[in-house]
Amino acid sequence: MKPAVTYELLHVDKNSGARRGIVHTPHGDIQTPVFMPVGTQATVKSMTPEELKEVGAQIILSNTYHLYLRPGQDIVKEAGGLHKFMNWDRPILTDSGGFQVFSLGPLRTISEEGVEFKSHLDGSKHFFSPESVMKTEEDLGADIIMAFDECVEYPASYEYTKQSMERTTRWAKRCKDAHKTENQALFGIIQGGFYEDLREQSAKDLIDLDLPGYAIGGISVGEPKEEFLKMLYYTAPLMPENKPRYLMGVGTPDYLIEAALAGIDMCDCVLPTRIARNGTAMTWNGKVVVRNATYERDWRST
Repeated sequence: MKPAVTYELLHVDKNSGARRGIVHTPHGDIQTPVFMPVGTQATVKSMTPEELKEVGAQIILSNTYHLYLRPGQDIVKEAGGLHKFMNWDRPILTDSGGFQVFSLGPLRTISEEGVEFKSHLDGSKHFFSPESVMKTEEDLGADIIMAFDECVEYPASYEYTKQSMERTTRWAKRCKDAHKTENQALFGIIQGGFYEDLREQSAKDLIDLDLPGYAIGGISVGEPKEEFLKMLYYTAPLMPENKPRYLMGVGTPDYLIEAALAGIDMCDCVLPTRIARNGTAMTWNGKVVVRNATYERDWRST
């Protein structure tokens, strides 16, 4: 049976490693490299689906953790899945919520079985396991779903990072076993912190699972830029050439360019829409803060 999501490599730049491709999904093709606007709770804040199409958005990302808490996966499923719920007929990717759960700090407890956590909304207790996350993501109905992983904070010791990376691999195997929906593609997430040997081992173990796509997680988490670049350029070549490569949580222009040059196909971040809601725009000439007094009587349209 043909996979739900496939990748077509069109061109690779011999000098940099940057590449062009097409990700084929049940809701349309995605020209890559691509930036995915983030609609955490099934909406890209302050933008309608029509406006997203006008600016050329090909795929958007929603978050399992937030949708699980509110409005709940049952509501979204009853509405016909995320595409119907948010009136978006193009591809959707859902993150597993792993980053959000692990960012809760003292509000969560990690075990081999999964993570127990308290809701940031009302303090109620919940539990995420690889199996439960797969059920939630299947109910949400995105084209691409992410395996449940642990995102290690920066800095972290080698010993803990190794334990976490190995647990993420075991969880990925459980995700694959639990995932049954044929019109979705399950992507694995390469972890290993800022240790090259752990990144290499993570990539090898996950590639052995033969998943439809792979992501780099656990970088762009507050580390110096030189550390980010070192790990990006080390990890990207370890990923399969014939499958989508996704760098998670990257949205500043310089990091997006570096990602493309490293051969990454997909990136996402809340940054562009978040700063836009607060009066800041990214332009070819740098950052523009439209609330500054200098623009009070600026009538230019461009």
